[in-house]
Amino acid sequence: MSDRQRTAIFIDGANLYATTKALGFDIDYKRLLEEFHSRHNLIRAFYYTAMIEDQEYSSIRPLIDWLDYNGYRVVTKPVKEFTDSMGRRKIKGNMDIELAIDALELAPHLDQIYLFSGDGDFRSLVEAIQRKGVRVNVVSTIRTQPAMIADDLRRQADEFIDLTQLIHRIGRDGGDRPARAPSEPGPRQYAERAPRPNPGLESRYGIRHPDAGDETAEG
Repeated sequence: MSDRQRTAIFIDGANLYATTKALGFDIDYKRLLEEFHSRHNLIRAFYYTAMIEDQEYSSIRPLIDWLDYNGYRVVTKPVKEFTDSMGRRKIKGNMDIELAIDALELAPHLDQIYLFSGDGDFRSLVEAIQRKGVRVNVVSTIRTQPAMIADDLRRQADEFIDLTQLIHRIGRDGGDRPARAPSEPGPRQYAERAPRPNPGLESRYGIRHPDAGDETAEG
């Protein structure tokens, strides 16, 4: 495919963290962004995570702040807490809807997307985006037991890319890169950050209509 393909990255933060933890490596998000900029016309890179509001400190906060200042659009919302039938405190922080809305709104301005998630709930989203003529590449892994990607999502994707194939390109190798705290919490257990406002398409994505003379803004 042409290096000039208009491309966007959608990262399910909780799912990707669980996947890299299972594989035993850390992602260098600076290298990830550079890799996609070098190979594609990268329009946007999104990172989604839910965060716990009542924690004074979160070990993931330095990563979130770094991403926010260095080329990623970070989308967050507070987690919801509830008590189950056994009286146990549970936390729910699903970002699927936010990711799906952004992907569908941005799809008319893209040639392809890369979805970093193995969540089978995204199968219908992938199919909907494909109907718009956009190629969908899904990044996860089958190198764990059990596999981190749902089989129906893998089948729906135009291309499945095993994350292990990208380790040498986007893995952390001890250089001078933004550090992720060693005790970063697992999926859907993140700390405080206020949700972003929901501006219009142009201000949110940096996308201008064709008659504005430019397809993308700085970002």
